[in-house]
Amino acid sequence: MRVAIVWNNDYTGVINRFGQSYPKEYRPLEAIESVVAALQEGGHETLLCEGDKGLLTTLERFMPADPQGHPSGMVFNLAEGIQGEYRYTHVPAMLEMAGVPYTGPGPLGHGLANDKVIAKTLIRDCGLPTPNFRVMHRGTESTGDLRFPVVVKPRREESSLGLQLVHEPPQLRRAVEVIVAQYAQDALVEEYIEGREITVALLGNEECEMLPLVEHDFSGRETHLSTREDRPPKICPAQIGSSLATMLRDVSVATFHACHCRDYARVDIRIDRSGQPFVLEINPNPNPALGVRSSYVLAATTAGYSFSSLVNRILDVAHKRYFGIGTR
Repeated sequence: MRVAIVWNNDYTGVINRFGQSYPKEYRPLEAIESVVAALQEGGHETLLCEGDKGLLTTLERFMPADPQGHPSGMVFNLAEGIQGEYRYTHVPAMLEMAGVPYTGPGPLGHGLANDKVIAKTLIRDCGLPTPNFRVMHRGTESTGDLRFPVVVKPRREESSLGLQLVHEPPQLRRAVEVIVAQYAQDALVEEYIEGREITVALLGNEECEMLPLVEHDFSGRETHLSTREDRPPKICPAQIGSSLATMLRDVSVATFHACHCRDYARVDIRIDRSGQPFVLEINPNPNPALGVRSSYVLAATTAGYSFSSLVNRILDVAHKRYFGIGTR
């Protein structure tokens, strides 16, 4: 099958440079190249292309519709957008308009999950546990019943970009100002949950497979927090009792469906000292998650997947969602 891997590397393919630009520090080239190689190993004809204004023309040449007007290929979507608001939604929206099937969530799923405030609201409205939070633009807003310390992070970024731990109210204003100035968006301020941090990797749709749980190893660390600059070691499989593991699966799958995710996702959960889980966020189409050293790939390899079989399984899950059958 023809598979186009869509990502964003060359940020010049726009009409105007306008709106908030995508943080350039992402660009996980190693992960992209590994995905391309995995799909080729799976027997697919591949094309790596930019998710920019020329995308649809490129796709029309690479995989034109068959004589009945049906798709002749799929997109493995790893695009994170170029500029503007809710950048993750842009390529899926283009593909929906053009009638091209693709992996991962649609524009709605991306919009819901990538906006941490909306995602947490949906999670809470479903009766699922998530830390108490406030949205701030100045840092002088009322904290209400929030308990310190609090975690401050951009409303619509990932990979722990901009994440700060604030212990006292006087520090909060500066932390929020940094987020607003650097990322041009509101700050999410949520209570810090002391305890274990578990990553739950999901694969599938109606019937989600939960891969082995991954735990951040905070032993010997003063601050139990994973930041972009300081990633703790990982333990997989995490030593979790069966009843708690079942609870984590149920909470994660409910979060997956509440945020309209598809095919695969990563849910980050804190477990407090009483054993209560709290959903921190969900990453619905985790491009960095397919990095060879990521939590998602670690969980999959522990489950017995090779990297190649994992990537091809994601494609197969998406193909079955569209067409009712796998790719083979």
